[in-house]
Amino acid sequence: MAEAYTSGAHQAAAPLPTEAEQRSANASVGELLGEVTKDLSTLMRQEVALAKAEATESAKKAGKGAGMFAGAAVGGHFVLLFLSLALMWGLGALMPLGWAAVIVAVLWGIVAAVLAAMGKKEMKQVKGLPQTAETIKEIPPTLKPGEQTR
Repeated sequence: MAEAYTSGAHQAAAPLPTEAEQRSANASVGELLGEVTKDLSTLMRQEVALAKAEATESAKKAGKGAGMFAGAAVGGHFVLLFLSLALMWGLGALMPLGWAAVIVAVLWGIVAAVLAAMGKKEMKQVKGLPQTAETIKEIPPTLKPGEQTR
């Protein structure tokens, strides 16, 4: 019975090497680099495919949202139109209808002028893409062979 405990039956067996470990032990550095390059290429293709799928889905949702905003803008336009007509007819009860229409038109002209001035002010603050423009200017010298770039 004492022999059963000393026979070594309880010793842990060494784990078998994985397939990747077996390949790396037998492969040359060139083969390993080729495999890494292939894996990186596959990974990049998969990332690009994922980005395309996400961009397509995002573009579809953005298109639907833009369409809904356009519909809301049309609805808002009609609201303003009918409110303007109601104001014109309301003023028409106090004065000739022609003059009421002129007053409503002048009010809308003032609104348009104020919005145009505000829009012009905002557009003057647009700086464009200064960093992108600067890096694009640096590309042509970089591509010229034999010249050093700073």
